[in-house]
Amino acid sequence: MVEGVGIDIIEVSRIRKSIEEYGDLFTDKVFTTAEKKYCLEKSFPYQHFAARFAAKEAFSKATGTGWDDSFSWQEVEVINEGSGKPYLRLGGLALRNFGEKSVFLSLSHSGDYVTAVVVIEGLT
Repeated sequence: MVEGVGIDIIEVSRIRKSIEEYGDLFTDKVFTTAEKKYCLEKSFPYQHFAARFAAKEAFSKATGTGWDDSFSWQEVEVINEGSGKPYLRLGGLALRNFGEKSVFLSLSHSGDYVTAVVVIEGLT
């Protein structure tokens, strides 16, 4: 049974501006070490940072909690399978609060926009 759906769209330029203006203060708050490494290895890293940001926002919307004390940015990590398919790996409070759920992620990029959709299903 679907328990939550979240969607987010963001301009890549907005994330680029945040990274250029705040540097590590921004990236260290929002992204895990693995996410930063993945993005920085790409030809267009800002697009990949934006996709991960949108995925975390979409997850927060799908949970119905937003960014409260239920989890932090670092506890929601975007990982790619060998095929390139993205998924969310949860840790800390996010894992404790939502780890028993199935979480599905879809990302899409087009020009200066990135979108993410998250669907959360319960076990029943």
